[in-house]
Amino acid sequence: MLPSVLILGAVFLCAALLVVAIAMLLRDKSISQMEDRLSTLTGKGDKNDASLAELSQILAQQRGEGQGFLDSLLSRWFNLPRLFSQADVTMTVTKFLGICVGVGFASAAVIAVTGVSLIYPPIIGLCFSMLPVVWLMFRRKRRLKKFAAQLPEALELVARALRAGHSLAAGFRLVSSEMSEPIGSEFGRVYEEQNLGIPFEEALNALTERVPNLDLKFFATAVILQRQTGGDLAEILDKIGSLIRERFKIWGQVQALTGEGRLSGIVLLALPPMLFVAVYRMNPDYLMLLFTDDLGKKMLIGGVLMQLLGALVIRKIVNIRV
Repeated sequence: MLPSVLILGAVFLCAALLVVAIAMLLRDKSISQMEDRLSTLTGKGDKNDASLAELSQILAQQRGEGQGFLDSLLSRWFNLPRLFSQADVTMTVTKFLGICVGVGFASAAVIAVTGVSLIYPPIIGLCFSMLPVVWLMFRRKRRLKKFAAQLPEALELVARALRAGHSLAAGFRLVSSEMSEPIGSEFGRVYEEQNLGIPFEEALNALTERVPNLDLKFFATAVILQRQTGGDLAEILDKIGSLIRERFKIWGQVQALTGEGRLSGIVLLALPPMLFVAVYRMNPDYLMLLFTDDLGKKMLIGGVLMQLLGALVIRKIVNIRV
């Protein structure tokens, strides 16, 4: 049993190392080429090598260059860098995938050492390898939710700045200096981009791409139309802010009305695992049939699948979009 587990683990580790080696071999050389060109143009010596390397890396990241083959492939199909930006996570795609593979391999090895059938460790390892993805999506959702809660106050702050005689860019700068994360950094980035020469409309469109928020798209559309046709932008921002606050009020009422359903779902989903643990503590041999008997294994798999299906159905019922 143990030699087969070691062989399985060795094959899995070798495959992971092979993927990493291929990605490193196919890594783009544009960063070093850009650094050499900057050194030639500036005529500086080794003193400024670190600054040139930093500058070239920044330029390569902004242009999407200097990425490995694995990074560029996954960025094209899954767009993980955008998820990292939305979740405020400073991590490369290769490092994130390495964490996923490491968690999956460690969990599969732990399950294999317990002596269960060789069918279960790969399945459990695959499930545990998705935990970093779940963490990333949870962090992204929490940040976007906080941004949505800060947006009405930010719009009202921009409107007050416009009424005081400031420009729209100055209003964005005021939001970046007066409000906390994440809306402060996002509005500050728009201000810095337009300050460096990027058109304000393009900076706003980039903001809506980084932050997928419907109210923010309304705000960006209103600003672009006002800059093209004119109008009282401060009044428009006040109306958008009041609309967002009313939507949050309705959402709170919906949450209160669906609280019983959400609590029932939590109880129904938590009851089978808690009952399993309680019965296992009282009579372990009674539950071992689920792992040793063929019919017990089928019942266990069916129960887990029904739990997942029930969780999806309950989530669909209680999640009402406002």
